[in-house]
Amino acid sequence: MKKLLAGIMTTAVMVALMGCTPKAKIEINSEADLADKKIGCQAGTTGEIYIQENLPNAQYKSFKTGIDAALDLKNRAIDAVVLDELPAKEIVRRNPDLMIADVQFATEEYAIAVRKGDSALLSSINKTIAAIKSDGTYEKMINAYMPVDGNISTLSVSGGASSSDIVKMGTNAAFPPFEYTLGTKVEGFDIYMSELIARDYGKKLQVVDMNFDGLIAALQSGAIDFIAAGMSATDERRKNVDFSEPYYTSNQVIIIRK
Repeated sequence: MKKLLAGIMTTAVMVALMGCTPKAKIEINSEADLADKKIGCQAGTTGEIYIQENLPNAQYKSFKTGIDAALDLKNRAIDAVVLDELPAKEIVRRNPDLMIADVQFATEEYAIAVRKGDSALLSSINKTIAAIKSDGTYEKMINAYMPVDGNISTLSVSGGASSSDIVKMGTNAAFPPFEYTLGTKVEGFDIYMSELIARDYGKKLQVVDMNFDGLIAALQSGAIDFIAAGMSATDERRKNVDFSEPYYTSNQVIIIRK
């Protein structure tokens, strides 16, 4: 008995010294399980709006990017991250200690935002979206930027506008595969689509990278001409901007530690 007790005490001392006290497992099997958790999200996104409207008792923290939120998750500063599906999948692919919980929110539709009343640009954008969906370009974009094997490739637009006039597109280049930095250049699904939009509009594209939660204010002030940033066309946003026809359907998902 003394030897047994000594063994138990020795084990307890070793666990204490090594800091290996087991942590309680975080269980998230439904949206309701988020109610009392510490949640991360990207500032200004529909994920943040959902938390504010549906989880009033949750502790949440907004980050400039989903990647920043994921780092806090890895470091156990928060319990989960609410983010759009494709960027979340890319984060999980790069971080094998994270996973996406088997919980999904309602679907949402991405669209291009323009200033209220800018009917000429909006009409041109809608024509471009309709064209790429009907001529096979959209499928080519999906295969390049959202490949099944995860090996993203880039596309370039040929035959750009000869005009020296520019059209400014605002985005947040921390949302792969829709927009991300590759070296010193901003690439992605939305960037290529915006290049096509600019070409069809008869102007050259200028990409303006900024924080997501500052995009609508920049559009309203005239600092940019349109927004392509994986932005969902919500009723609340429609009060301040006009949206194009949707070009992509997505879901919000929950990232957790394995």
